[in-house]
Amino acid sequence: MNATATARTARRRTLRVAAATLTAAAALTLTACNGSDTGGAKTSGKADSAAAADSKGAGSSEVQGKAGGGANQSAPRCVTDGLKAAFATGEDAVPDPNAEGSTTTSIVLTNTTGTSCKIGGFPGVDLNTEHGSADWSLQRSSTKFSSITLGPGDSTDFTINLALAGEDDEDSWTPAYAVITPPNETKSITLDWPWGGLVDQRSATRPATFVNPIG
Repeated sequence: MNATATARTARRRTLRVAAATLTAAAALTLTACNGSDTGGAKTSGKADSAAAADSKGAGSSEVQGKAGGGANQSAPRCVTDGLKAAFATGEDAVPDPNAEGSTTTSIVLTNTTGTSCKIGGFPGVDLNTEHGSADWSLQRSSTKFSSITLGPGDSTDFTINLALAGEDDEDSWTPAYAVITPPNETKSITLDWPWGGLVDQRSATRPATFVNPIG
């Protein structure tokens, strides 16, 4: 074989090796691209699924929240016939006659119906004598208030600030009954007065005995 033939054979071999190398490189590149795309699709699919689940979860929470709020807001007003009233008489609820300035008593209101109802604001409180006249219609405090929902059997309360009189106070006045009128109602509940005499401030501009809002 002459020099020219030898050179041609070597050149053909070089081209075949180069072509094989390019083919292998292309195959590796294609495989790598396919693997990356497939992996990316799987990752994207998981992310999309998670996002979709989160979206559904958020949507469910939002719907449930709105449904709950709507149910509370649609509850009717608590009426006198559906409420039970009682003075709280537990150890911590007893007014302290030795308190400086004033002490408090609590009146508990319980929903006795089988459905929820809303209540809020100031009840009317009249302290009456044995004759049943409204001898002292208590003033309201300046405390802010909001409505609350009472489920069947649920209770709430309100407090009355009291200026209890001492045993020897000449200006002592003792009611016989507390007449409670729930907010926005005209029918009342009459309770026996369980405590002692009050400092008689029925004509005072700012008496130390006054009523606070429900809740």
